[in-house]
Amino acid sequence: MNRKEVQKNEATEGRRNSDLLRRRSKGGKGEIRQKAARMTGIVLVYAFLIVVCFSCLFPFVWMALSSLKTAKEVTNALTIVIFPQTPQWHNYVTVFEKINIWRGLLNTMTVEVATIPLCVFASGLSAFAFSKMELKHRNTHLMAQLSALMIPYACVVLPIYKAYYQLGLTNTLLPLILPSLFGGVSMMFFFVQFQRAIPNAIFEAAKVDGAGYFSQYVRIMIPMMWPAIAAQVIFMFIANWNDYFAPSLYLTTEDSMTLQLMLKSLSDSQVDLPITFAGAVIACVPLYIIYIVFQRYFIEGMAISGVKG
Repeated sequence: MNRKEVQKNEATEGRRNSDLLRRRSKGGKGEIRQKAARMTGIVLVYAFLIVVCFSCLFPFVWMALSSLKTAKEVTNALTIVIFPQTPQWHNYVTVFEKINIWRGLLNTMTVEVATIPLCVFASGLSAFAFSKMELKHRNTHLMAQLSALMIPYACVVLPIYKAYYQLGLTNTLLPLILPSLFGGVSMMFFFVQFQRAIPNAIFEAAKVDGAGYFSQYVRIMIPMMWPAIAAQVIFMFIANWNDYFAPSLYLTTEDSMTLQLMLKSLSDSQVDLPITFAGAVIACVPLYIIYIVFQRYFIEGMAISGVKG
């Protein structure tokens, strides 16, 4: 009996060991498969990001390279010339000779400096009323204002132009500046979503201390809105910088033209395409600087408004 029991125990232990080895081998294969699947997923994600990054950067790289080409290299339909044989650096000199680009930059920056602070302050103040003040039917009023986004600007441009013309404001920068006094609907909606994520207890405590609504907005809300403000500053700066439609309506004299109107005069024919690309490169430099300076605040503002809003 003792010998049989020993044999049984040995057989049972042998089976257990074989089962354990079999499980370990299966577990090892499963881990290898999981690691392979994870690595494959990472490689595919990076490959996709590289393709997206290349598709975003390629137009800018092509623009910079084309600004150094000759007109024949740019307009050649038979062969695609990627790199210029001899860089034509004088194309950038020609831009400054053909147009008063400094005047265009000054006019554009005047519009930027005058409109962005006014629009940000007015839009944030309106958003504060919708997000923190107890108003009757505030959601209805908010939806009514948002419905204005559905009206194309071209539908109201004629009466607006007639009003500015009768006031003698054409060929000045005021038609581009005055609308910012009333804020922007899209910017206001962005600020509403951001401000709703801020606890109301902060403003209730300020109200107990005797702070009015305007004081709460200036002293409490604005310092807490810097990420959202930075994001909207970038959006508005780019929109004003690239705006061609509105300046083309109100500005006809060279002294009042913005940068985009002056760049349009460079693209009169295919012969001037390299010079046009050179002007576009010069016009893009301030945009790169603004984005690099405000990049951290821009990403933070988009993340906070997207998650908490």
